Amino acid sequence: MTAIINMSMTAIINARGARRWAAGHPWVYRSDVLRPPDDAPGIVLTEDNRGRPLGWALWSPKSEISLRLLEPNASATIDGVWWRERLQRVIERRAPLREVANAYRLVHGEGDGCPSLVCDRYDRWLVVQLMSAGLETARAPIIAALAEITGCEGVLARNDASLRTKEGLARETVVLYGSVPPEIEVQEYGIRYVAAPWHGQKTGAFLDQRANRALVGSVARGQALDCFSYHGSFALHLAGRATHVTALDISATALARAAENARLNGLSNIDFVEADTFEFLRARERERERYDVIVVDPPAFAKNRNSLSGALRGYKDVNLRAMRLLAPGGSLYTASCSFHLTKPLFLEMLQAAAADSGRRIALRELTGQPVDHPEVLTIPETGYIKGALLEALD
Repeated sequence: MTAIINMSMTAIINARGARRWAAGHPWVYRSDVLRPPDDAPGIVLTEDNRGRPLGWALWSPKSEISLRLLEPNASATIDGVWWRERLQRVIERRAPLREVANAYRLVHGEGDGCPSLVCDRYDRWLVVQLMSAGLETARAPIIAALAEITGCEGVLARNDASLRTKEGLARETVVLYGSVPPEIEVQEYGIRYVAAPWHGQKTGAFLDQRANRALVGSVARGQALDCFSYHGSFALHLAGRATHVTALDISATALARAAENARLNGLSNIDFVEADTFEFLRARERERERYDVIVVDPPAFAKNRNSLSGALRGYKDVNLRAMRLLAPGGSLYTASCSFHLTKPLFLEMLQAAAADSGRRIALRELTGQPVDHPEVLTIPETGYIKGALLEALD
């Protein structure tokens, strides 16, 4: 099978777009396209304004991100063989993860040289997201290659992200190969939980915090609190060593799933509390409550650049409250998945929260994304998770 190669015209980009590719970032914006191909999306040959071939790119005529560099070798043939070889190399990098988990990301888009393509593995099934119009034209060879390489029983497309609308694509959730069940039991580091590929967050579960959950589990003890618990992923890891865990979330539905996951692991030392995290922390602070371990892993407060200032206030407040609730020697794992909150801003926020907490807070470890979510230094968009393991020294 071959992708749709748009040979009717060659895309010509300006010097700024060419420099961006040369610097290691695969995107070219609409304003840097001097001469676009025709209106049909696909995979196009790209040249600079001097006629020098720059390689093959995914072409999205309706998107602000018009071109995504796919292959810098202009002599290459982008067909089923090419996709299989590219995906084989990418998937082989995940080999070490098979020893600790059966759910992980196989393809991390631009971070793996496969722009706008996401593929997550849940045991014997795959969930994909095709996030650009150019990539969509290569759907058939991509799915064929993934099925052949992995031997999976089914591939589900979770093409329901709003980004597809900007690409002029339909938003849908549909099986592309075999069959995929509504729920899949997965495991990581000995912890079992249920993923929901059809309707769960992201592609069915939060796979990007897997390594950080194991880290938190390794320092758990005494009284533990998991804020923004959702389906209890951190709480499950905490419960293995902690005496008691409080899993806190504002969603009763999410906590019901968390309770099911606890039963799946035979854990009886977790309480599930439906409450607003900010109000809960303020109340516990008034009561002079203390916890030996606290996890603060909220949803993205900064959805866009304009919401950043308000998000910073929210991040500071929740971390300030958590720091004040730590027992002497207690540990706080805190994280942000907001792309617009950069690492420097994240650390500045924690410094400000520590200063206002009245506690001596030590930084024990900085964390990021696991090996299956590579953050490429020249592509900031491939990284979004920032995490820190902190300790209260007094």
